[in-house]
This record gives sequence, C-alpha cells and structure tokens, in this order.
Amino acid sequence: MDAKRARTPREAAAFSLFSMSEQGAWSDGALHHQLAQAGLSGRDAALAARLTYGTVQNAMLLDWYLRHFSAVRLKKIAPRVLLCLRMGLYQMIMLDKIPAHAAVAETVELVRRHCHANGRAVSFANAVLRSAAKAVAQGKLPALDCPDKESYYALKYSHPVWLVRLWSAQFGQKLTEQICRADNADTPLSVRVNMMRAAPDKVRAELVSAGLTATPHRAFADILLCSGGDVAALPAFREGRITIQDAASALAAAVADPRPGDSVIDCCAAPGGKSFAMAERMQGRGSVTACDIYAHKLNRIQEGARRLGLANVHAELQDAAAPRADWRGTADVVLCDVPCSGLGIIRKKPEIRYKPPEEIEQLPALQARILQNCAQYVKPGGTLVYSTCTILQRENEDVVRAFLAQNAAFSAVPWSHPVCGAQTDGMATLLPPIHDTDGFFIAKLHRRA
Repeated sequence: MDAKRARTPREAAAFSLFSMSEQGAWSDGALHHQLAQAGLSGRDAALAARLTYGTVQNAMLLDWYLRHFSAVRLKKIAPRVLLCLRMGLYQMIMLDKIPAHAAVAETVELVRRHCHANGRAVSFANAVLRSAAKAVAQGKLPALDCPDKESYYALKYSHPVWLVRLWSAQFGQKLTEQICRADNADTPLSVRVNMMRAAPDKVRAELVSAGLTATPHRAFADILLCSGGDVAALPAFREGRITIQDAASALAAAVADPRPGDSVIDCCAAPGGKSFAMAERMQGRGSVTACDIYAHKLNRIQEGARRLGLANVHAELQDAAAPRADWRGTADVVLCDVPCSGLGIIRKKPEIRYKPPEEIEQLPALQARILQNCAQYVKPGGTLVYSTCTILQRENEDVVRAFLAQNAAFSAVPWSHPVCGAQTDGMATLLPPIHDTDGFFIAKLHRRA
C-alpha cells in the first residue's frame, strides 16, 4: 500500500481497491480506513464510496467492456492498472454527472502516480480510456451478447453464472434479476435505536439536525434507514442511543424473544448486534453470553455492550462446534447465527459474490454440527433460533429440516412479523428487493418440555 495519504475521492477509492486486491481487505473496512485518513468533505467522501463500491459491484461487466477496448489481454495488465481502468470506465458508463474527459484524465493520473507504471503503461491506459470514451459518446458500446437469461443477468449485474443459475432454480428468473439488481443498488445504513436510552422520533430528529437523512423502516419501530453522513462519529452513537444493525439481524433477536431475567446464549455473536438487541429486550435483566471463536472479536462485543449500557452481556471465547458440558440444558434461549456464505449481504460487501463456489460447498456440514451441538444448551421448554445472512436453501431450510428429522425433542414454531407476515413453518427467508433488509434466513424452534 502507498505510504501517501489519499487527497482526492478518486485516490481514496483507488487505495481502497488496492487494499482489497493486495491485502484481502473487505470493501467497507478498506474504504473506512481511507476516508478516516483523507479527511474529505461529505460530498467527496460520498463520491469515493460510490467509486469504490460501484467498481467492485460491476467488475465482471467492466472487464467485459474493457476486452473490447484493450488490445492487451486483461490477465497481462498490471493489477493496479486494471483496477484503475475499471474505475475509469465505471465513471464513463454508469455515472452521468462526471464528464468523460475528467474520468479519463483523472484515471490516467492515478496510473501515473500510484500504479508503479512506466510511460508505456500510462500511454496504454490513456488509449484504452479514450477509445471507451469515444464509444460512450457515440452510443456505440457493444451490446451484451449472452446465450440465455441467466448468463445475461450474470453479466449485466456482475454475478457469477453459477450463482445466478442457483438462485434462478430456487426463486425463478424474475425474482433472481430483482435480487441481482438490489445487490448493486445504493443501500442506506440501517440504525437501530436503543429503546432503553431514547425514543425513535427523538433520535431521528437528532440525526436529521446533524445533516443526515433518516427514514423509519416500514416494518420496524426502532429501525432508521440513514444516509448522508458518518453515523459512528455522532454523539447519538458514541453515547449509546443508537447502534448500527440491519433490520434482518434485529429481526432474529425479535424472533428469539427473550424475556427479562432469561438466560441467553448467542453462539456466534460477533460483532454483537443480536446480543445487544436481545439484552435490550430483556431490559438489562438476566444474562446474555455472547460467544465467538476469535479472541480479538470479544473486545468489540464488550466495547459495544459498554457503549450501549448493557451490563447483562458477557463475552466468552467459545467454539460453537465444541460442546460445553456445563451449559447443557441451561439456556432459555439459544441463538445460532452460524458461519455462512454471506450471499445475503452482497449489497453491503459486494466482493462476496466473487467467492469461488468450492469455498462454500462445505458450509452446510459445519452449520449442521453447530446447530446440533448448541441445541444441547436449550432448556426443556426453551427456544432455539437458527439464522444466517445467506439466501441459499442448502444452508438454510435444508439444514433445519435435517436437524428436525434427527431431533424429535424439537419442533418448528410459527411466528409472525410485519416485515414478512406469518411464517407457519417457523422459517423465513428475507430478500432485499422485497423486505428492505439484508438477505437473511431465520428459523424458530422449540424444545419440548
């Protein structure tokens, strides 16, 4: 990574992309780091974010266009140069407020200054971008040539074909296109109000007065959808009146429905959002044991609990797949938000879509082990909630149904919520284009007394 600090929105975006490529950073973390260092205005920070996310969201489509304008195979182009070319092309094709000449000039300057490029590479980048700019100006971009609808959606929305075909088989072509489109759309930040410390209407007024847009979620009284500023820098966040949490994650805590005085185990808790939501529902009474397999993540859970004033949250190092004999039959509520493919949160972490399929094929076996193990902790008469941030049936319904077939002491519990209506089989899949939430799965189970 360059020692120089980003000074412009395009530099902040480029450095974020470099960090993702070279260090394996997540897009949100890389961008947050660059923006914190750059000290950009709100408008410039928003442009940096749009360039970063837009380039990642549309990488496959941008590469498809680049192949038409580059005489050099993409694999032969230096990685940083290729990232800059994508970002330049993204501005010309998909943003309507940036003049093509500015996109070309600024991108070439990025290549010159930050890609360790020689004069030949700089000239190459200039030629490719000018050729693309000419095609855009003349309305002569090559048409997307695909053999079927799944291939077309995959290219248009930059989703791997294998994933689009999997979703199409599960949801149908029409809904699959809506999911892909939603994955690339601007996403407001979901903020949950800490009802122990503030009322939603007062928090909303506070956020609006700070210059943010804050809209109540249509189905959650304590969720605000925000944009236009850094929520984490506001007094409302620092003083624990709000926390950042998607509505789907908050719903998992609501479905678990712990009562004041209950004993709760959150088996895969980091970064702690569901633990905090459950502790607040318990009005600070009882106990929430928030577990994670990584010690460094426990600090984040403990810091969040302190910020929100939740003394009943205790973080503990524990592998969810490893049994704890002393926990057996002790919890009124057990929540298993298991490791998953993350394919429901592509709209927030767009790079997740590019995971190789073999990397996630073994997840259902791990998920089943965790569910089977953690079910032991539920008291007779208690509640077991299984959740993921993916929308793949093989990681969701299939895992739960196999568990129920093997564990006669447990049964599905019907539940209902305004965001998704009645769930007679105890299971719900939330989808961004339908529910205004992340893609998410929740199943509620009951252990017979």
